Amino acid sequence: MVDRTLNFILEGKPFKSLSSGRTDAMVSAENAAIELFIDEPIEDLEAFLELFNNNLPQDIRALNIKEVDKTFNIINHPKVKEYIYLFTFGEKCHPFCAPIMTTILDDLDIELMKLGAKLFEGEHFIKSYCYKPTDNGIYTREILTCEVIDNNLYSANFFPNKSYLLRVKGKGFMRNQIRLMMGALIDLGKGKLTLDDIKTSLLPNSEIKMEYIAPASGLILKKIEFD
Repeated sequence: MVDRTLNFILEGKPFKSLSSGRTDAMVSAENAAIELFIDEPIEDLEAFLELFNNNLPQDIRALNIKEVDKTFNIINHPKVKEYIYLFTFGEKCHPFCAPIMTTILDDLDIELMKLGAKLFEGEHFIKSYCYKPTDNGIYTREILTCEVIDNNLYSANFFPNKSYLLRVKGKGFMRNQIRLMMGALIDLGKGKLTLDDIKTSLLPNSEIKMEYIAPASGLILKKIEFD
């Protein structure tokens, strides 16, 4: 949709776009980034941004625009990504919650999940948390922050009285990694896994396969920070 909009407002002039923060279907992005390559400079960036937003569909909004050096590459440039997974438990929520919040009908031990989330922080072997891993992937990755906290970021009058966030920050994530991590924490909260199970799954050359991929709709790309 972004490329279709750019093609329209650039009136068919050649361009290329690269994105950082590609997500699965039904995953939301509060802050993604796009790099636009064009042959001619944009004379008025603010006017271009307004024109861009006026023609984007209503579920996409550009927040700002700035010129970068031609050597900048949005995919390869060092960056940190922050993801949020919004969830609640115990009873079925208002249907309007469905696009951005996962509801677990079973009771969850949130305090145990908080302990489990902290186990992911640091450098670990995380092949167990990659969807369909291969034998030649790079699975030793560093997670800067991983915590389960009360939801104080998002609110609506149809939200349940209590909801929670899994907050994860790192320099890069593999396919379905955060949803598999969240799935493991949900199973931990249900009593299907133990803290030792998660510790073992993060050991070098672990072959444990985590089966439960948490629903996509609770995941939100919160922020991308470029060095």
